[in-house]
Amino acid sequence: DVQLQASGGGLVQAGGSLTLSCAASGFTFDGYATGWVRRAPGNEREGVSALSSTDEGTYYADSVKGRFTIFTDHAKNTVYLRMNNLRPDDTAVYYCAALRTRTNGAWLLRALGYEHDAWGQGTQVTVSS
Repeated sequence: DVQLQASGGGLVQAGGSLTLSCAASGFTFDGYATGWVRRAPGNEREGVSALSSTDEGTYYADSVKGRFTIFTDHAKNTVYLRMNNLRPDDTAVYYCAALRTRTNGAWLLRALGYEHDAWGQGTQVTVSS
């Protein structure tokens, strides 16, 4: 089975940091763009960050630029999202996703939320003020 397992969420105070992990099983990230999508209550899915299949392109939503960093460890078949200076409006369920494509571009931010080939179960991030 093709699966993604997300972890690392939790409760943190504003200004704090968390690192989310997303481990793949049943496939490797070779040829896949990966990324993180979040959904807050009452809101639509929001593409937070994306990483191209070649690891050369990284893309971020304007709301998280300069605070979040996406990176991958191919040896562990895991993609990460380092989140610094967290704010209460970052509170959401965070999902990891993978899309089989070798094409780069900011379009991946939206595509991963709706056209993914693999989707993780979500991990809750709560930021208190």
